[in-house]
Amino acid sequence: MSFKLSTKVAYYPTLLFNVLREKFGVTKWYHAIDDTVILGALPFRNVAKKLITEYNIKGVVSMNELYEMKFFCPTKNEWSNMGVEQINLPTIDYSVPSLTDIRKGVDFINHKRDEKSTVYVHCKAGRTRSATLVAAYLCNRYNYSPEEAVEEIRKKRSHIYVAKRHILALHKFVDSSHN
Repeated sequence: MSFKLSTKVAYYPTLLFNVLREKFGVTKWYHAIDDTVILGALPFRNVAKKLITEYNIKGVVSMNELYEMKFFCPTKNEWSNMGVEQINLPTIDYSVPSLTDIRKGVDFINHKRDEKSTVYVHCKAGRTRSATLVAAYLCNRYNYSPEEAVEEIRKKRSHIYVAKRHILALHKFVDSSHN
């Protein structure tokens, strides 16, 4: 079985696992990382409304493949109708976002920050794909090393999972930003 197929097969069981962890108070669905970025799991429609009310989000970066958001999350048009701009940078679960997508995501977050807006960055669980992008943003904004950025996120969202391959991608992003 291919990696991509196995992530599709595991999608609903792992999503249920994440929902139960949140319902029983093991983890929170999202966390504020700084004054611009909220890092979290899939923004179900009820969560999306709460994020807009609580944090006045005006941007969403979705790191999911389209099938992951199909039934539960606002569509691009629904986000737009709520006054929120959404971009999708589809990345296979647990894999590393491309350098191009990391740049696009960081540029989007910075653009929204310049507008004094808040951005919700998510994947299925808010642990790996989206945490990698948020770490890149922190490297860019605060001049953190990738390791410092991941540690800063972990202080607020302790259950993130950023593997060595994600750290290597972050180093490539930082190196390419200095050239």
